[in-house]
Amino acid sequence: MDFAPTEEQSAAQGLAARIFGDLSTPERLAVAGPATDAELWKELCAAGLTAAVEETGLLGLVLLLEEQGRTTAQVPFAASCVYGLLSVARHGTDEQRERLLPALRDGTAVATGAFPARVGIRAGNTDPDTDPDDAGRLSGSVPYVPWLRDADLVLVPDREHRLWIVRTADPGVLTEPVETTAPWSAARLVLDGARGERLGGAGAYEAVLAAARTAFAGLQAGVCAGSLARAVAHVNTREQFGRPLSTKQGVLLRAADAHMDTEAIRVTAYEAAWRYDTGLPYGPQALTAAWWASEAGKRVVHAGQHLHGGTGADLDHPVHRHFLWGRQLDAYLGSGGEVLQELGDSLVKEGTE
Repeated sequence: MDFAPTEEQSAAQGLAARIFGDLSTPERLAVAGPATDAELWKELCAAGLTAAVEETGLLGLVLLLEEQGRTTAQVPFAASCVYGLLSVARHGTDEQRERLLPALRDGTAVATGAFPARVGIRAGNTDPDTDPDDAGRLSGSVPYVPWLRDADLVLVPDREHRLWIVRTADPGVLTEPVETTAPWSAARLVLDGARGERLGGAGAYEAVLAAARTAFAGLQAGVCAGSLARAVAHVNTREQFGRPLSTKQGVLLRAADAHMDTEAIRVTAYEAAWRYDTGLPYGPQALTAAWWASEAGKRVVHAGQHLHGGTGADLDHPVHRHFLWGRQLDAYLGSGGEVLQELGDSLVKEGTE
């Protein structure tokens, strides 16, 4: 295994770090609220970072999302790339790629996903020769979909785990804004006979879900790294009884544990992404990354807030955003217990086969 980034991946990560660092400041984030930072999104797309994901692969996306997580930048980068760009590129037909990818590359179209699959999403007849009017009609609702308020396309899995591309502006598609733990411009998705366009075949849902878990684990690694960096800066300057807090053994141990947890999230996300890009089986590795992102992620963001002492209780303090994002990512696409059960089931199945 070689997780060393390529020259292209390193260049993209460096550019992303500069753009996020310059534009995603605490002051701008406070003004943005739950809405997308349109100027930042435009800058990222103009710099070619969305389009670059096709070339740099899932590992490249993980590296870019780490930089987003460090600043908790308010843009739908993860959702649009993993549910839109990578999914269409890998599972779409030639016609779908030609029609959909240009707008996803330049950011003029934003995609998101109503993941994971819910039993409440029902697809009508999938054979257009039997009943052309009912073919591909979707009904049901999803309680919340991140970044849905900004999305032009939403990737919807039905109860049978078939994937459908739905245009949010089409008849039968209703979105109702909702607030989530992290300000991700989310909305409730209601489908009432909405027309869907099939994407991929058997196994496409599982592949996209595993890729999404890997990508959002990379985002969690960045969120944790940013939280820890703020905590370290605080304890190095905050004094108690004439000495910096960083000289206290308890503080040192808590920070060290948080650092090791962050590295565990990072390396497991790298492995899953690397296997995805090289064509190796990556399902168990994606579940491992998701488990670390959930279990270790919440430990790290709690530690970051606790190490700030009373300052960490301030809802307007930048470290509190990391706490909110970390807790949102902790449960998104499955909590630690849920993905651990999935991992166990997959290992048992693999051993049986």
